[in-house]
Amino acid sequence: MAGVFSVVFIGLVLFVFAFIYLASAIRIIRPYEKGVLERLGKYQRTLEPGLHIVIPFLDRVTKADMRENVVDVPPQEVITKDNVVVTVDAVVYYEATDPVKLIYNVGNFYLAATKLAQTNLRNVIGEMQLDESLTSREKINAALRQILDDATDKWGVRVVRVELQRIEPPKDVTEAMHRQMKAERTKRALILEAEGDKQAAITRAEGSKQAAILDAEGKAQAIKNVADAEKFQRIALAEGEARGIENVFGAIHAGNPTNDLLAIRYLDALPKIADGKATKVFLPYEISGVLGAVAGLAEAFKSGSEPVAPEPEVVPDETSEVQ
Repeated sequence: MAGVFSVVFIGLVLFVFAFIYLASAIRIIRPYEKGVLERLGKYQRTLEPGLHIVIPFLDRVTKADMRENVVDVPPQEVITKDNVVVTVDAVVYYEATDPVKLIYNVGNFYLAATKLAQTNLRNVIGEMQLDESLTSREKINAALRQILDDATDKWGVRVVRVELQRIEPPKDVTEAMHRQMKAERTKRALILEAEGDKQAAITRAEGSKQAAILDAEGKAQAIKNVADAEKFQRIALAEGEARGIENVFGAIHAGNPTNDLLAIRYLDALPKIADGKATKVFLPYEISGVLGAVAGLAEAFKSGSEPVAPEPEVVPDETSEVQ
């Protein structure tokens, strides 16, 4: 009975040992990992994702995470080029490219990356003025990423990007910057207000000028239209008078008037000529012939015979004065 128990116990022990041995021989590499296989302390090969069989107690598998990871750089005080102390912290995003280099070339990558980022962050910001460092985040990020990427290349790591989380000046500097910003904004507001008043005044002046120009142009056009109308009226009246004179002149010549008729017309016109306040009336020298015709006409009425037109008296070319 004791022998049977011993055989069963030994068999159970061998089964457990075999199970542990087989379990130790199986290695599973996940999709985002790669494994580095060592045999008796010597590198053998790199294991891709999947199931792998190794020799227990002789082989050792070290896994490397190939995903993008982040290194949080702790806050630190940095002196700028103009001797202002600012507090800066950043984050570094990286991904492994070679698991062999990552395992064998650096002992503690996280600590090494942190110290390397802090050192180079001090160097980059130390070459800038305070104002430049506050407004040049992209420039600082790009410069720091390039430096870290070059330094970590031998570690089998690629630095994807670097982001500054905070650049914080001292409290007194921050207050001074706030006052400066407020003064600058007030200055810009006053300048904009003055520019607005100036533009408004210019616009009003231009409006007044344009209104005056339009008013003057309107008046000039009105005067021109009135002058054109008066000119047209005078031309029309002159043409009418000319046609009337032509008609009268033609009618006179067609009627062949005698001196008697002319004398009567002169007599009809004399009251109109004498109607006025003038004490003297000047008649043309041709009136002498007409007056002679009037005298002859009077003699004819007295004698009852046909009047005979007297010969016109030739007088010098000057006007006769009748008082």
